[in-house]
Amino acid sequence: MSETENVATLTCPTPDERPDLWPWSASREDGVLRVGGVDLTSVAADFGTPTFVLDVEAMRGRARVWASAMAEEFWDGYGMSGGDAFYAGKAFLSADVARLVAAEGLGIDTASLGELSLALRAGVDPNRIGLHGNNKSDAEIRLALEAGIHRIFIDSMDEVHQIERIAADLGVVAPVMVRLKSGIHAGGNEYIATAHEDQKFGLSLATGQAYEAVAAIKDAAHLDFRGLHSHIGSQIFGTEAFAEAARIVIDFAALLKAELGLDVPAIDLGGGVGIAYTGQDPVPTSPVEVARALATVVRERCAHHGLPIPHVSVEPGRSIAGPSMVMLYRVGVVKDISLEDGGVRRYVAIDGGMSDNIRPVLYDAAYTATLANRDPAQASSLARCRIVGKHCESGDIIIRDIDLPADITGGDLLAVPAVGAYGYSMASNYNMLTKPGVLAVEDGVARWFIRPQTVDHLLALDAGLE
Repeated sequence: MSETENVATLTCPTPDERPDLWPWSASREDGVLRVGGVDLTSVAADFGTPTFVLDVEAMRGRARVWASAMAEEFWDGYGMSGGDAFYAGKAFLSADVARLVAAEGLGIDTASLGELSLALRAGVDPNRIGLHGNNKSDAEIRLALEAGIHRIFIDSMDEVHQIERIAADLGVVAPVMVRLKSGIHAGGNEYIATAHEDQKFGLSLATGQAYEAVAAIKDAAHLDFRGLHSHIGSQIFGTEAFAEAARIVIDFAALLKAELGLDVPAIDLGGGVGIAYTGQDPVPTSPVEVARALATVVRERCAHHGLPIPHVSVEPGRSIAGPSMVMLYRVGVVKDISLEDGGVRRYVAIDGGMSDNIRPVLYDAAYTATLANRDPAQASSLARCRIVGKHCESGDIIIRDIDLPADITGGDLLAVPAVGAYGYSMASNYNMLTKPGVLAVEDGVARWFIRPQTVDHLLALDAGLE
């Protein structure tokens, strides 16, 4: 690819052009990108790179919007039974984030002993915590029951017996919801679509597994049936798939009432609302749109079946954390590679890579990027570039194709938006690279939410070095 052929079609939108892609505070001043009132050149100088930069007010605001949307659309004044949101901690979780979303009225859903322990130690009300997982350990279940969390999501018949056993041993009654496999296939990638039959999550409606599990819970002395759960996938745009999932869940609730005489007091319709990662992605569906679509279906189907309207919750994660964070890299080597067709590809190497953003490799996810230390709009020409990491892996590609200033050089700073969900939380130490820290910025002040690892942290676990 030459420097001019088809160039300028893959540039990164500015915060003004696509505010949904960036933290709300993102802007340029004298050409330098700023987030949370802090310019990113100062972040690089004072805190180093690579660094995740989290706009605290953006995350707080996104959490608040979800809480408000669910509370309004499911307000009892509208004939509903209440609604709320539980932040999906798997997207990104730290003690400060747990406190932040809790303060905005959200609960927290966890999916491991680590996530559950962090939420509890951060001071989150146990009655606002849920526990997910397709293969929960006894330790996870025991901690959940001892802490008195709000709900445990049953994912298999094995778990019905497992949770009953542990609850009996502790002398408590376990609050449980049943995760359904609704048959809906939705999401941006096969591995993030989670409600079709051939995958590990949930109990099938089609084969009768879910019905069997609910019946067993009804007969269990130490299990309290709290309701039904459905999560159909991730990175979903529009409301149709969510509405269809809600219809299926309410119809199953009617079956349980008719055949088992069992009321379904609550339903959780999961998460999965998509976000934009590049300028080519559509503007995401808003929380209000999702909440209103769900409320409409729940109201209609409950009226059709003559059921009381259940309490309704959802589990946003990506849509809260994702656009609230940018990744800041420093450019290292820049080199042009001659291609067999006579073209040239410009490789731009950064000081991070697949260890801090595995999604392009794992899901073929697309991202965009812009220069943070100077305004790319002032460049005299652009070049089609490939952004690559520093790992010993040819597939270590963060952005396959992007148009950047042709004079990009070592020392420039690159900012990648929309990395807040599953960037840090899926980070690794491949090649023994250290994990970057998460730097929180707000009102011109920067502080660590999560400190960066050091080589000493890594070597401290090696018993051979003691």
